[in-house]
Amino acid sequence: MQKQKLKVAILGGGVAGLSAAHELINRGFAVEVYEAKDWLGGKARSVDVPDTGTGGRKNLPGEHGFRFFPRFYKHVTATMAEIPFQGNKNGVLDNLTETSQILMARFDKEAVVMPARFPRSLKEAKEIFQNIEGVDLGLSEDDKEFFAEKVWQLMTSCRNRRKNEYERIGWWEFLDADNRSEAYRTMFVRGLTRTLVAARAEVASTKTGGDVFLQLMFDIASPGMSSDRILNAPTNEAWINPWVKHLKEQGVQFFINCPTVKINSDKKQITSVTVKQEDGSELIVTADYYISAMPVERIAPLLDDNLIYLDPTLANVKLLSTEVSWMNGSQFYLNNDLPLIHGHAIYIDTPWALTSISQKQFWKNVDLSKYGDGHIKGILSVDVSDWDTPGIIYGKTAKNCSKDEIVKEIWAQLKRSLNVNGKMVLRDEDLHTSFIDPDIEFNAHVENKEPLLVNTVNSWDLRPYSYTQIPNFFLASDYVKTNTDLATMEGANEAAKRAVNNILDASKSNAAKCKIYDLQEPFILKLIRWKDKKRYEQGLQWSGHLPFGFETLHKIIVFIKKII
Repeated sequence: MQKQKLKVAILGGGVAGLSAAHELINRGFAVEVYEAKDWLGGKARSVDVPDTGTGGRKNLPGEHGFRFFPRFYKHVTATMAEIPFQGNKNGVLDNLTETSQILMARFDKEAVVMPARFPRSLKEAKEIFQNIEGVDLGLSEDDKEFFAEKVWQLMTSCRNRRKNEYERIGWWEFLDADNRSEAYRTMFVRGLTRTLVAARAEVASTKTGGDVFLQLMFDIASPGMSSDRILNAPTNEAWINPWVKHLKEQGVQFFINCPTVKINSDKKQITSVTVKQEDGSELIVTADYYISAMPVERIAPLLDDNLIYLDPTLANVKLLSTEVSWMNGSQFYLNNDLPLIHGHAIYIDTPWALTSISQKQFWKNVDLSKYGDGHIKGILSVDVSDWDTPGIIYGKTAKNCSKDEIVKEIWAQLKRSLNVNGKMVLRDEDLHTSFIDPDIEFNAHVENKEPLLVNTVNSWDLRPYSYTQIPNFFLASDYVKTNTDLATMEGANEAAKRAVNNILDASKSNAAKCKIYDLQEPFILKLIRWKDKKRYEQGLQWSGHLPFGFETLHKIIVFIKKII
């Protein structure tokens, strides 16, 4: 008689939920996924524009938000390599394509083109320095030198100092923003945090912001693949749909339109969960183990007094659920393609902290004539990361604008950033139509159904582990403590793998554990970080003094100053 498989109920079908299902089904568990919405993929999914496909064409494709796969991502890309895709040796992973440039656009000033990868030829290296040389960023030599020294401090600080000291320091404070120029604040302080992690520099943790900044910088400075990769087609087509299909074929059961409304427990463990079905009736779901893969703002209301009694640390999740911000996408469908730059564009001083990417140049095998009305030639995908600062047309925040006002405000900020020195990059006649992420709902007040967790000072201690003190209850979402420590697809995947590893332990399974990756930093800095570790253990502050024989490493500071 065959032994019955242990059953795991996963609450949430975003990247974390799909990742947990992927790992569990491969290890012999029975898996059920309950998703509140009528789609899978969560924040990573595509968001097609309803009712835009005519004459048998597909609806216009759109994206929920910022979508890129830095080189330092290891967990989610390992999973992507295991998802079959016809014609691809490495599965869905082969659907990633590299960018080579980053555009830093500014109001009424010439844009700056930066590299997204280490130069692959002498010609490319020369182009990089030609693009940078002579560009007036409004930064004084003192600004540049000071920032370079702060980057050096991050690079040479030990992990314990970052985790325990820099976690308690805001990015604004660490970079001494109050005492620097406005150009410095715009470029290094506000710009980096708002566009990359949807955070406010005044409250963002230096630990998290610094770690991510260093990873991106090391990626660019290291030969090999680009620091910035994106999918070669709409996300659902290139990744989510093949993933769901594969999981179904493996035996995962999906239940959509089934929000979790209660987590039931006795005095020891979870006994069941209650989900609401599409017809409004309630269903009691039982399993051997339960994984919450819901976003922090969704799980927090379900953590009742009994659950917190079983694990008092879960009370911190309720506090953490207030630390969310908005970072949502808008699409501009164009009558003519507008490549702009071979990579992402960062609109460094826009009030709404815009970033964009021109999709068509990377969607080589996507025929846009098969979407919408057949007349779309290009797609400019734009993210809004600051919904609380007044814009340039209406003087209102994005949260206080109508849908039409948001579209016009974004377009105006883009034009002011790109149409500089007589150049007409964006023309009104090129705009075919636009679309705002449907998670932004325009009711009596503008609401966001999918906010993004942001890292604030001291928030690390509020983050739970993937295991709880409830023996059959585990957490897998981007608010869990991970090495990535960021609300990203990578963080969600890592959290899911940690949760699965704990289930393997709890069930005494002999299956191989999921591999967990740490952030990597250049070996050449290891001795200096070791020296700082000793200082930290002695209660001493960071010192920029180099050990004997390492003076030449100071050239790194000179290089940083050159590129800024």
